Amino acid sequence: MDRIKILNVEIDDITQEGLLKRLKKGVLVTPNVDQIVKMQSDKEYYNIVRQAEWVVCDSNILYLCAKILGTPLPEALPGSSFFPAFYQYHKGDESCKIFLLGAMDGVAQKAMERINEKMGRTMVVGAYSPSYGFEKKPEENQQIYQMINDSGANVVLVGVGCPKQEKWIDAHKAQMPNVDIWMALGATIDFEAGNVKRAPMIWRKLYMEWFYRFLQEPKRMYKRYFIDDPKFFWYLMKQLLGLYKDPFEESK
Repeated sequence: MDRIKILNVEIDDITQEGLLKRLKKGVLVTPNVDQIVKMQSDKEYYNIVRQAEWVVCDSNILYLCAKILGTPLPEALPGSSFFPAFYQYHKGDESCKIFLLGAMDGVAQKAMERINEKMGRTMVVGAYSPSYGFEKKPEENQQIYQMINDSGANVVLVGVGCPKQEKWIDAHKAQMPNVDIWMALGATIDFEAGNVKRAPMIWRKLYMEWFYRFLQEPKRMYKRYFIDDPKFFWYLMKQLLGLYKDPFEESK
């Protein structure tokens, strides 16, 4: 499968249909503008994404940038759209068992109930909203291993924010050997629970979904969208001019 490069990130040249058919094992990550900016300074995160089996375009902004670079992608695959497509695709597959890990207290449980109601069966076999700073708490992590292993889940969605979710999967997945697919999908659990609303389609078509998110949570999103993420466009301009240099190229 071909990949296209935006800055130092190689993204799969794949459609949603193609991904649904081929996603049987591995770690799925979905870079957006904010994540690519983080990969300019966070070497650990950068290496984790480079090693992931599936790296797909989460963002319409990145989709547009790929066109500008002359390496168009077939479509953007936001995690919040791909995940419901995934469970609908596996609706009749009794072997598909999902565990939700993330979101605020009670939200993952609510998402589980809503998905199972839609599917008409217990497709989501477990859900847990971890405590703040759980990744540094060995006892809680042991509890998570046991919950996932006992549930029989072979698909785990982790939504605890970037890059924490990708780093947690990388550090802990070996403790849950029966899990075939790991998905690092940010706020997807919140969307599934109805806790956060996705932008209406017109906002998405106008490449303004990010601004809709900002209007929902301005205090939390201000730094991300107006201080951190604009750096991406400076890096992109350098790539267009042939001046961009991967900050970790020598250490590959």
